[in-house]
Amino acid sequence: MSARIHYTKPSITDLEVEYAADAARHGWGERCYEYLGRFEQGFRQHIGTEYAIATSSCTGALHIGMAALGIGPGDEVIMADTNWIASAAPIVHLGAKPVFVDIQPDSWCADPAHVEAAITSRTKAILAVHLYGNLCDMDRLLAIGDRHGIPVIEDAAEAIGSSYRGKRAGSMGTFGAFSFHGTKTLTTGEGGMLVTNDPKLYETAITLSNHGRHAKQSKQFWPDLLGFKYKMSNIQAAIGCAQLERIDELIAGKRRVFEEYRSALGGLAGVALNPEAEHVRNGYWMPTAVFDRDLGITRESLQAALNPEGIDARVFFHPLSSLSMFEPCPRNVNAYDIPERAINLPSYHDMTQVDLDRVTDAVQRLYGASSHAR
Repeated sequence: MSARIHYTKPSITDLEVEYAADAARHGWGERCYEYLGRFEQGFRQHIGTEYAIATSSCTGALHIGMAALGIGPGDEVIMADTNWIASAAPIVHLGAKPVFVDIQPDSWCADPAHVEAAITSRTKAILAVHLYGNLCDMDRLLAIGDRHGIPVIEDAAEAIGSSYRGKRAGSMGTFGAFSFHGTKTLTTGEGGMLVTNDPKLYETAITLSNHGRHAKQSKQFWPDLLGFKYKMSNIQAAIGCAQLERIDELIAGKRRVFEEYRSALGGLAGVALNPEAEHVRNGYWMPTAVFDRDLGITRESLQAALNPEGIDARVFFHPLSSLSMFEPCPRNVNAYDIPERAINLPSYHDMTQVDLDRVTDAVQRLYGASSHAR
């Protein structure tokens, strides 16, 4: 049987291994932050922001950024119901409440009309999560934030390579957060990054990220705030530096895979793939197919068709409000409906044409069988 096609995996070359080995051998003492500084500087230049803080995860970046904004008990943060728990967890950990709103049927990101309708006197921020590389309607969300005096935070964990009116994802909000998990377009194994143009937020966030110790504090082991431990290691940053040197290649690899899917599946009636509006460039982190309800193709039937063929079938995110730790919000009809008839398609940089054909052939067979059955 052919090798299993995983839904995603990183692209690691000799360059990443070389940098990581150098950091492991020599990145101590006076050189303990060498790769870390290089990675932060290179990443902020790539994104187009003034500041960047490398963190242990995107969740950590969101946590320190929200804490730096003063989000806490009694506050509310509005976000789309369709997301991974990592976007909501920092809100809860800070004692605030995530307010889940419905998604747009085409981008699968937060519907701005529902966002504005959910604003109350307790709203402290809007969290714009760019799902699967698809971009939120930033023009409308930023305008809503301006009207109400509410910061817009960008969770760009899945949006490396995506841009909106020429601005890279993560660079438009009060701060942006990225993930470098092993599944992401750019990886450090585990890790994340906070980016911002706000010097005050940056200073507070970087202090919080290292146990609350201010960079200008001269007293040894003297924290100025009660902070967190969200620093990235020098070895992880070394891998990130190598990945950053290859960033254009990595983004191009994701786009190549999506274009193959679009060529093979985009013409099927009733099948929607990741959108790319005229003013948007999509990094296509996770190519996704959503099937019209009248086709009768469900999440379960997709898994049943793909798994026996040795193809990973990654489900669309469940609505967060359907999880036991939150209050159900069935009024978010798109967030509850779309996951039942959608699937994430495998996407990694070195997928071959044979791999892609195996995936699209399996989907086309299921589609054909569904069409004949109707």
